[in-house]
Amino acid sequence: MIRPGSSQTLGANWDGAGVNFALYSERASAVELCLFDSAGETEGRFFLPACDEGVWHGYLPGCKPGQQYGYRVQGNYDPGAGLRFNSNKLLIDPYAKQLSGQLTWSKAVFGFDTTGGHKDDQVPSTLDSAAFVPKAIVQGSGDQVPRPAPPIPWPDTIIYEVNVRGYTMLHPAVPAADRGRFRGLSNAHLLDYLKALGITSIELMPVHAFVDEDFLTERGLHNYWGYNSLSFFAPEPRYLSGTDIDEFRSMVNAIHDAGLEVILDVVYNHTAEGDRLGPTLSFRGIDNLTYYRTPADSPGDYVNDTACGNTLNIDHPRVQALVCDSLRYWSRDMGVDGFRFDLCPVLGRTTSGFDPQHAFFERIGNEPMLRDVKLIAEPWDVGPGGYQLGNFPLRWSEWNDQYRDAVRQFWRGDDFQTSEFGRRLHGSADIFEQGGRSPRASVNYITSHDGLTLLDLVSYEQRHNEDNGEDNRDGHHHDFSSNYGVEGVSSDEKINHLRRRQRLNMLASLLLSQGTPMLLGGDEFGNSQHGNNNAYAQDNEIGWIDWSGLELDPDFQVAVRQLIWLRQNNDLLKRDVYRHGLGKNSAGHPDIEWLTPDGGHLSEQQWLHDRALILLLTETNEDPGADDHPLAVAILINAALGRVDFRLPKIVADGEWLCAFSSDNVEHVGTDTRRLTDRSCACFLYRKV
Repeated sequence: MIRPGSSQTLGANWDGAGVNFALYSERASAVELCLFDSAGETEGRFFLPACDEGVWHGYLPGCKPGQQYGYRVQGNYDPGAGLRFNSNKLLIDPYAKQLSGQLTWSKAVFGFDTTGGHKDDQVPSTLDSAAFVPKAIVQGSGDQVPRPAPPIPWPDTIIYEVNVRGYTMLHPAVPAADRGRFRGLSNAHLLDYLKALGITSIELMPVHAFVDEDFLTERGLHNYWGYNSLSFFAPEPRYLSGTDIDEFRSMVNAIHDAGLEVILDVVYNHTAEGDRLGPTLSFRGIDNLTYYRTPADSPGDYVNDTACGNTLNIDHPRVQALVCDSLRYWSRDMGVDGFRFDLCPVLGRTTSGFDPQHAFFERIGNEPMLRDVKLIAEPWDVGPGGYQLGNFPLRWSEWNDQYRDAVRQFWRGDDFQTSEFGRRLHGSADIFEQGGRSPRASVNYITSHDGLTLLDLVSYEQRHNEDNGEDNRDGHHHDFSSNYGVEGVSSDEKINHLRRRQRLNMLASLLLSQGTPMLLGGDEFGNSQHGNNNAYAQDNEIGWIDWSGLELDPDFQVAVRQLIWLRQNNDLLKRDVYRHGLGKNSAGHPDIEWLTPDGGHLSEQQWLHDRALILLLTETNEDPGADDHPLAVAILINAALGRVDFRLPKIVADGEWLCAFSSDNVEHVGTDTRRLTDRSCACFLYRKV
């Protein structure tokens, strides 16, 4: 019934009359295709009849979309040599575009015998795993066609990070059946809210099919964040309300129709199969030495540059092709506009170390279908030379943790932070400019999914991760946070007012800095995780967004909208090249100046110790005919513990300064002088009169 097919396209591809199955395994001795009905019962088993250059393939006439399948791969079982073939294990097709159900943890999913309670991978398991692992599902063409996103240039980009499940679970306008699912993010009320907020780009935490780790299941917890991928093509089944992956395309189309774009957080650095004592679910049983990086002198072990047990072998051309095929699929077929790469140094590391000219980066750069997508690196991992901020190729942007830490420490009042704070507000030219990159390369953020929320950052000095079941040992050790006198929720109005002001100070810093700002969803109205700074396993009210915060302080969210509007409507705040004070306006003002509150230039000592300063941005291309065109922006910063008077400079003869934002009251104490309360900031625009 089955006959030789084509080795050109991997996966299961339907042509209207049948399905071509193709799987890469250069070390296998045979590959068996197993078909299942909707109840998971075996319908048929066929050995793929042909193999060309390591690609096993077969064409099955009459096979249709909806057919469930998996593979059993035969070969040597010699763990010490890195060979882990075991035909008793049903394996997921790496190119599967949909999976049915979730993994059920059982002794049968391990490739070795776990009898007696110990784990020694030298003896192969004879248990059949088919009843416990998800099955791949053959796909048709789909009914939804991705509609293009509106073009959003990098200087206009404002990223908003959310978790599909957590963002929608408690939203009052999302129907109960849609909560926690892609359909929830398609909700018109939610999208109207995001558009009104002013963000441009929704960054979704991982949506590739992932696994709840065994140890979490034993604790009664679930993997909430999704950084434990099982498949690089299939969407996570728990995010689907039905069985149709078109729900993802529908969500993307709804987001595009709202004028926003979609960025996916992708995890190509490791898989859910873990270390050598982990389960055999896909890559390990298909061709372990191809897909995973192993030590040269110990192929039975795994290189663990990810701290997750294994590391994808991105040096192998077939693995590079797998990742690039996945990126093309999500961009072309699913409508995604950009990607944020988790632990990205892994993807550029050879046996000699990280290489910004790695073949993988070149392959992406030369891929026509990925020409216009946004590429963002998380520029660190735990491997050798794992911190690579500023070292990625020209086209890439990077999460800037130095920005995060500098802003947190400066506003907290730490000593000797002013100069570092100034470099970060300038767009981190010291990190990115030497490589020929622009401010957009720096993805600036105060908070992300990993760590405290913004409200918790000013409410807790200690992490509170007890619910994770790890004796509060997990998560960041140093958050640079402050509780301002009371740990957690406070009834003291002075403390609460200061906390609110500090949140606005940090958000103002973020949205008025050069670079690409990223907000954590919920920070704009005060979402809390109750001090948990590692909510990866909290698929519950701890991790979910609590939308009631909108009602507690609606003016706070209005202030955030004001900041976003201010940024989006003033080019001086989002320049696409670095300025260093070399350009001047007609009155002799440089394009960028750092000033003391009295209008002088900061000395070296003041850069070390002062906590009050002015960042002055001046337009050098003046246009007298543009009435609404600000000739300058002055950002007044007072991180000191007392009030400070700021003298605003005259830019041209016929203009005036207007306050566009302030985190607290600003007093007008003279013609050109404004008084700021302690630990506050303000933004003024200079316009012609």
